[in-house]
Amino acid sequence: MDTINIQIPSLADNLRIVESFIDNVKEKFRLDDDIYGNIMISVTESVNNAIQHGNKLDKSKNVSVTLNLNESEVRFTIQDQGKGFDFHNLPDPTAPDNIEKLGGRGIFLMKNLADEVHFEDDGRMVILVFYLS
Repeated sequence: MDTINIQIPSLADNLRIVESFIDNVKEKFRLDDDIYGNIMISVTESVNNAIQHGNKLDKSKNVSVTLNLNESEVRFTIQDQGKGFDFHNLPDPTAPDNIEKLGGRGIFLMKNLADEVHFEDDGRMVILVFYLS
């Protein structure tokens, strides 16, 4: 199993670092375009949530992104240093009252693009799993 970890300070500009990391993973492990697109959207959404909502844009707090890859799956673990959140009671972004709102779609997207989404450590850790076959 291959494991790679990066840590970034909680600044919105650092999403570019995560995008480059995912680009490098795609090339190094020869991921196909479909899974690459799903990974890019899901992981950047998760990191963006960790920066903004978890760490509240506090650049003294880091977001950790860990990649674990084996022959059957790619697993990204995104962890922040915030207070966590209640991931059991999220508003449905497809509900009529929420359809016009700009935010609130990140977790919905993750759940639709990743094969598995797990929340741990009171929501401070998100695990995104993508099957390779």
